[in-house]
Amino acid sequence: MKKSKYKIGIALILLLVLSLSTAGCTITTETPANSNEEKSETVKNGYPQRPITMIVPYGAGGGTDTYGRMLAAQLEKHLGTPITVTNQGGASGSIGTKFVHDASADGYTLLFSAETIGTYRTMGTSSLSYSNFIPIAVTVNDPKLVVVSKKSKYNTLQELLEDMKKNPGKVTMSHSGPGGSGHNQGLILKELGYEVAMTAFDSGNNALLGVLGEQVAFTNPNLSFASGYIDSGDIKVLAVFADERLEKYPDIPAFTEIVPEAKKYLSIPLTPLSLLVKEGTPNEIVEMLRNATKAALEEKEWTEYVETNSAEKLYEKYTDENSMRKFFENWESMICWLQYENGVSNKSPQEFSIPKFQ
Repeated sequence: MKKSKYKIGIALILLLVLSLSTAGCTITTETPANSNEEKSETVKNGYPQRPITMIVPYGAGGGTDTYGRMLAAQLEKHLGTPITVTNQGGASGSIGTKFVHDASADGYTLLFSAETIGTYRTMGTSSLSYSNFIPIAVTVNDPKLVVVSKKSKYNTLQELLEDMKKNPGKVTMSHSGPGGSGHNQGLILKELGYEVAMTAFDSGNNALLGVLGEQVAFTNPNLSFASGYIDSGDIKVLAVFADERLEKYPDIPAFTEIVPEAKKYLSIPLTPLSLLVKEGTPNEIVEMLRNATKAALEEKEWTEYVETNSAEKLYEKYTDENSMRKFFENWESMICWLQYENGVSNKSPQEFSIPKFQ
């Protein structure tokens, strides 16, 4: 009887061990396949699962910040999650840009950038460029102007240009710093034969205040930033630094009307604002962001804001990744070589395989 009970006990133990062993094998062989499928479904259907951060790599209150916040408000509606806009200014935007690139490539940290990212390498500011990010949308071009104080002796662009010709290197122009869009305007003027005395201020706001305080003769702010001063009559706008007039201000001439040869430089928007994510972000997330952004850019609140500020709707021209990347390449080709050949940057665009603008 004891032997029989002993044999039954041994049999039960063996059966239990065999059962556990078989169950373990089943888990080991089935988990990887199921895990991959679940991960794929999470990417497709689970994003976003938490709030998103949009980094604006410049100070609060500027044109890039204003457009970024407006876009974020519309984008929230289509992603179904809060988007926190955070300003991380400094070093021409490279600090905030690096922050985004150092973050995980998971679609939860977005970059809303102005054009300075295209010159970081040649300016020696950073090793990053447009090529380190995936474009979600090229949104708008914030038009550039040529403005003087209401007390200025200049009433037309012709008068200002004539004085530049008569007094090369004497007419003063303020800008927000080397390599910025205002400085680039000064370089284009130089290429066209108008030598100006360029004075750097620490911000676009102070560059404009320099004109209001009559420290310099003229400057070239973005329209979104200058519109309040235009409406108050504190500044006179001599021209739109573009090849077309603005619908909101039809009486202000385009620069190319006075200087037709400038068209080759002004055919490419100088101040594009773009929404980007870090390279390596999953394709499914990139497509979700693009679709949501496309819908956001059709929202009435966004379109009214853009039209009120006479911004150029670049998102209607560059609608896919190939066209966006081609635009970035053309912009870098023109601006990086312009800066290098005028001694603004110390690294040749050729070092980074940037072709010379034709």
